[in-house]
Amino acid sequence: MATVLIVDDDAALREGLAETLGDLGHQTEEAKDGAAALRRLARPGVDAVLLDLRMPGLDGLEVLRRIRALPAPPPVAVLTAVPTAANTIEAMRLGAIDHLAKPVGRADLAGLLSGLLAEPDAPPAPAKAPVPEGEMVGASAALREVQKTIGRLADSDATVLITGETGTGKEVVARALHRHGRRAGGPFVAVNCAAIPAELLESLLFGHVRGAFTGAVADRAGSFREADGGTLFLDEIGDMPPAMQAKLLRVLGDRTVTPVGGRPTAVDVRVLAATHRDLRRAVREGGFREDLFYRLGVVPLHLPPLRERLADIVPLAEHVLTLSAGPGGVPKRLSPAAAARLIEHPWPGNVRELRNAMERVAALVRHTVVSAADLDFLGVPMPAAPEAAEWLAGDLPTALARLEAAMVRRALAASGGNRAEAARRLGIHRQLLHTKLARLDLSGSRTPPVGSADGEKAANEK
Repeated sequence: MATVLIVDDDAALREGLAETLGDLGHQTEEAKDGAAALRRLARPGVDAVLLDLRMPGLDGLEVLRRIRALPAPPPVAVLTAVPTAANTIEAMRLGAIDHLAKPVGRADLAGLLSGLLAEPDAPPAPAKAPVPEGEMVGASAALREVQKTIGRLADSDATVLITGETGTGKEVVARALHRHGRRAGGPFVAVNCAAIPAELLESLLFGHVRGAFTGAVADRAGSFREADGGTLFLDEIGDMPPAMQAKLLRVLGDRTVTPVGGRPTAVDVRVLAATHRDLRRAVREGGFREDLFYRLGVVPLHLPPLRERLADIVPLAEHVLTLSAGPGGVPKRLSPAAAARLIEHPWPGNVRELRNAMERVAALVRHTVVSAADLDFLGVPMPAAPEAAEWLAGDLPTALARLEAAMVRRALAASGGNRAEAARRLGIHRQLLHTKLARLDLSGSRTPPVGSADGEKAANEK
């Protein structure tokens, strides 16, 4: 049961709203004008405010502005008999949760109150240390394998071909390879091969000298020379024109570029490439050179789609909400129902779609806890994938505990019951695994206990 403050100069309307709210199970208090409302709000105990716009003395917008300036303002919904574009926009800009025209029906009032009171009474969760922009966020096994591969390749000069659906974060991987490697002090130059007209791509990549062609009024270094000592990232390499593929193949072979109208110049560049296309199929169909495919794919690195990385969805969403809050801001939080709704969505646009969705939520949702209803723009939820069904049952803590138990069992099975090896697979210390086994009531499994002679022997044999 919540306490709702009704602020309106019309006594009959206040009485009618109070009666309806009482029927809906809420307590009410009344204020006949803005000054009385502010005096009441100086004391705790109000969970939500229904605020009229046109009142004597302080008008509703000024009252709203002062309410929002309070240390812990309650959510406010504006009610007006004369809604206009100007007062609607201004009320929402000032922080109103909603703006409704009088009279308000019982069903509309019930829906309004459910939105106003959506936030739980629990205090905000402790703030997590923010992950720097551009870092890879997630906890899935697939992402951990990608991170391990990045670590192995970071200091290498081997050409890497990053593949994956559009929006999976291929450029993020490329930047991580550069940032964590020995070339981190050099430049990182990214070129989208699909966005540059074919007739301009050669000049963009290799440069030109003044007078080489009509319009060449000055020398241009080109992307290869701009990336000298660092990394050149060729995004959407599968869309490169055939003529340019032959020229790129030669540069990759001898690391020498020839500007249009100029002389060959040696460059020290690591090349990373990415594509969402199936290059093997393109090779078979004659759309991509086979020799270039093998030259680019010295080390292939595939990014799975987000629908196959369920454990990454919620951490990624929370990361975007934290970034959207800005320095010192309080980020919005996901309710358990909202987190489940995100996991149910198939995310055809992958991480890019998730990021856009969370930026939309950060911009439009007024309350600090995001509900499942706030994600209705995602459309009708898709049936959960079989591997996700168990994740979605019950509340979020229960689902996460269930997932943790499943991962522990899987690691133990894969390691033949060797707890030391299972802990290594899970990326945790053996003692922490021992604690988890006890907490998850899995300690009765027939495996040598941590620290026992059999356990140590098995670990050494591994």
